[in-house]
Amino acid sequence: MNTRRKFLQKLGASALALAFIPELSPASSTDPGKPRAGDQPTDVPYDGPVLRVAIMGLGNYGGIVARAMQDCRKARLVGVISGTPSKIKNWQAKYNIPDKNCYNYENFDAIRNNPDIDAVYVITPNALHHDEVIRVAKAGKHVICEKPMAINAKEGQEMVDACKAAGVKLLIGYRMHFEPKTLEIIRMRKAGELGRIMFFQGLSGFTIGDPGQWRLNKALSGGGSMMDIGIYSVNGSRYMVGENPIWVTAEETKTNPQKFREGVDETIQFQFGFPGGAVASCLSTYAMNDLDRFFLDGTGGYAELLPATGYGPIQGRTSRGPLNQPHVTHQTVQMEEMSDIILQGKQPIVPVDGEEGVKDMKIIDAIYEAVRTGRKIELKW
Repeated sequence: MNTRRKFLQKLGASALALAFIPELSPASSTDPGKPRAGDQPTDVPYDGPVLRVAIMGLGNYGGIVARAMQDCRKARLVGVISGTPSKIKNWQAKYNIPDKNCYNYENFDAIRNNPDIDAVYVITPNALHHDEVIRVAKAGKHVICEKPMAINAKEGQEMVDACKAAGVKLLIGYRMHFEPKTLEIIRMRKAGELGRIMFFQGLSGFTIGDPGQWRLNKALSGGGSMMDIGIYSVNGSRYMVGENPIWVTAEETKTNPQKFREGVDETIQFQFGFPGGAVASCLSTYAMNDLDRFFLDGTGGYAELLPATGYGPIQGRTSRGPLNQPHVTHQTVQMEEMSDIILQGKQPIVPVDGEEGVKDMKIIDAIYEAVRTGRKIELKW
């Protein structure tokens, strides 16, 4: 995880130095004189509802979310769930968390009796999400679950069903669904400014480090690169093209079977076909650095994000010029928006609910099936 974070930060920083190639039009696709998606009116007092969140899993990414939430007005970190007492103590001191809002993995069902916690953000290894989300739901709390939501679509659907039965909301940690440059490309596509969409390319990869980490343990991760970095291209293909794929082909390459054991994919190339005629060509890998690019091509223009999914800042350009929307910490925007979704019923431009997570798991299931069988896998929605 530390390796991934350093890679993404390095990639985001290096991308600042990228010079844009000459554009087809000198005009920017944004008007700097008008408010833009992602702008935060922090000078306006906020007196609305605040989502009170407990984070489950106090690892590296949990820390990133916690730090980002310090800048939130609509969401606040109020509790923690961890199996490591020393981490709990450290977080209590850093974030002023009271003892009554601290739990471990054995007793966190008791949050049902804690009126000071509205939601739990599950940030634990993939294979643990299913049981933990269902337990949180049965305790009557809303759930935010980091992606991938589960290790397969069956588990994901069970999580959705459990949350519906409990009358709580389930959201998936799709931070890119709120990223301003990403949303501008989606707006352009919906407005027809790119014409008919014909092609998407998604490149997602880095060289993973410590071979003993949980991400290379199938029992905890559910797979390899596809269950970590590859899901960005899976999910990105859907919101960039604006459709769900109807077929999948895929092939795996493994150069280091000692590090990437049976069931832990190193590199997968995968292709999608969409009902409108567009095709996608994507790569997920744990064996190559500097792969974080989305490219969308239509009959009327193109759009590119490079880097596309790193922690930021995202860089983008289109056939109409560079994208200039300001960078705001992704996790801050995500938690602000998720507060509005949970507490005020806001409908996001790109869904982040459990059903959206199940769609990605259904596609990943098909990718693994295509790798196993060598066949084109048809998808029905």
